[in-house]
Amino acid sequence: MATTATGGTRNLWIGKPGLLREIVQAAKSWDRTADLNVTEFKSLDGAVTTIAPPRTPRRLKFSWDLLPPDDAQHLARLARRVNGPGLQGSPVTSYGPVAVLDPASVNLLDPYQAAGQSDAPGGGDHWFTVSGSVVVSPAVGDTVVGQVQDAATRIGWRHGIWTGWPVAPGMKVSWLVPPDWSPVTATAQLDWKDADGAYLSTASATGASVTGTAPAGAAFVTPIGGPGTAGMAGLAGACLTIGDTPVPFALGDGCPAMSVTAYSDAPASPLPYRNISIDLVEVRDAEL
Repeated sequence: MATTATGGTRNLWIGKPGLLREIVQAAKSWDRTADLNVTEFKSLDGAVTTIAPPRTPRRLKFSWDLLPPDDAQHLARLARRVNGPGLQGSPVTSYGPVAVLDPASVNLLDPYQAAGQSDAPGGGDHWFTVSGSVVVSPAVGDTVVGQVQDAATRIGWRHGIWTGWPVAPGMKVSWLVPPDWSPVTATAQLDWKDADGAYLSTASATGASVTGTAPAGAAFVTPIGGPGTAGMAGLAGACLTIGDTPVPFALGDGCPAMSVTAYSDAPASPLPYRNISIDLVEVRDAEL
């Protein structure tokens, strides 16, 4: 559980997309340190050189005392890769990586996506054209901008693993477009999709931001925006958040696909409560 900037509370949601479960009980311990993977080399004269990969994958570690049995069973299914029917009472199978909505995450965009940076030609790793025409190209270094060809252009933000960002019905999602777009002409839009990626509905508003409630059947949301004018449009500074007010240029914490790497389960007193711990790491994909 975390307290938001507006004074509300936000809980952990975890599960397969479309089968998320809210864990209301606050964790006894909670660590969300990224894996830096920095290697040091020291020369004979004592000078130090460091080498590190460009990506710093997220790691999450949670533990609970006296977790209710339904929550404990849900985490046990995820950890033990019990992918058949039964997760959240659903009759469907649930292969693939785990979705985790970390309650401390202010901005669910990828960190490089939030910063307007891309390694892919045309920014295809983070953005796509919904309608109209836009050419994404570097401006300074690997910070990119979009050359919008017409005022009706709409740009979508790409999750990278799933068809959108995982949500559950009833979630209140807020989306802020890049802050250098004029709120007079800009459009902010949230497209809701089901577990198969099929379109359900849209929440949209003229202006810099929009807030919508995930409808019944929603498993994903795709944030979309339109500057409303032709010309250069920055892509840095956008923010996607749940149950909070979006903040421009907030660090992208991401909502990465994750895999369970460690798990412990000890019966507690009184039964059927359990003492549970679970470790997860960010993955590009996981055939589990």
